[in-house]
Amino acid sequence: MSGPEVSRAEPSRTCRLSTWPAPLAWLSLLVLSALISAGWGALGLPAALLLGPMIGGIVFGVNGAKLNISTVPNLGAQAVIGAMVSASITPSILVTFSHQYLLFCVVMFGTLLGAAGIGWLISRTGLIPGATAVYGTAPGAANAMVLLGEAEGADPRLVAIMQYARVLLVAVAAALMARFWAHVGGAHAPGGPWLSPIHWGNLALVLALALLGQQLGRLLHLQAWALLGPMLLLSALHAVGWLDIDLPRWVLAIAYALLGWRIGLGFTRDALIHAGRALPVVLAAALCLMGVCAALAWCLTRLAHIDPLTAYLATSPGGIDSIAIIAASTPQVDLAFVLTLQAVRLLFVILLAPLITRLVVRHSPHLQAARARDIISAEITEHASDRG
Repeated sequence: MSGPEVSRAEPSRTCRLSTWPAPLAWLSLLVLSALISAGWGALGLPAALLLGPMIGGIVFGVNGAKLNISTVPNLGAQAVIGAMVSASITPSILVTFSHQYLLFCVVMFGTLLGAAGIGWLISRTGLIPGATAVYGTAPGAANAMVLLGEAEGADPRLVAIMQYARVLLVAVAAALMARFWAHVGGAHAPGGPWLSPIHWGNLALVLALALLGQQLGRLLHLQAWALLGPMLLLSALHAVGWLDIDLPRWVLAIAYALLGWRIGLGFTRDALIHAGRALPVVLAAALCLMGVCAALAWCLTRLAHIDPLTAYLATSPGGIDSIAIIAASTPQVDLAFVLTLQAVRLLFVILLAPLITRLVVRHSPHLQAARARDIISAEITEHASDRG
């Protein structure tokens, strides 16, 4: 998954968690996350090991905890998630795509155009100014959208909030749908038992290849390279039978926790205050895009006779890593179909979403006027600063 980076402003002085020593804050976050995960799992809901830390991270983030997942643990977590996904990739995925490529393309273009339309309508009403709404509703490639939006005069913090809010809503909604809509109970996390025997040599090889895949993805300038690099390399090796991927459950639990904390801690109080009155619109935009994707999922169930939960997970807008975890944690889901559509859509988003978004901004007079005003305002501020 790769999710956006929310600007981490200094927490408010009134936030009591900001004064806690880091060891105490991390220990408290760990305990809270474990309790939430245990409660979530007791209800029979999937992805408890992901959503528990995510919710715990939100609680600590908005209350000013000075915690952050650094680069190395974040990359390690994404490498493990990429390896987990790769264990389910087989040649059947290519067969699935080759047999239904037209259907996949329709779904992906429908998602892209729906997102662009929602963003344009919000920007037209002025509820979220300028190009911010258009870039904030792009379905995936969040880091690229933040950077492109900033270059086009959008508010990067609000774009990031819009992207992050959708990742959170998609993850929670997918887990709830898995439990209640499709009546799937007793969901289990992927991986063997907690205390199953560990083949250390094979585990070390898998993790080393996952890290190698990340570096190859980075050198190839892939978007979401930290996740896609390991997925592509390990999937190829696993599909041809050259690599056996067997990850212990405790390794997956650590990766889920790091991913959940990274997402949750991004919801700082200052970032939410900055969003201010736009927050209801941000949530409405995310829900509208989820609705568009749910409609596409319904079409899949009617036209291609795809299982409803599989179709919903496959079309969920963004958060491929969290969707992969939920799909792998939920019985009766066609994981190959979900991952095929999610991975190919991510590639479409990376290639086409920036182009579509730029076209929308370029051919919308109200967005061009807002951008011109922002440029003039920035120049005035810069000149005033130079004179000072």
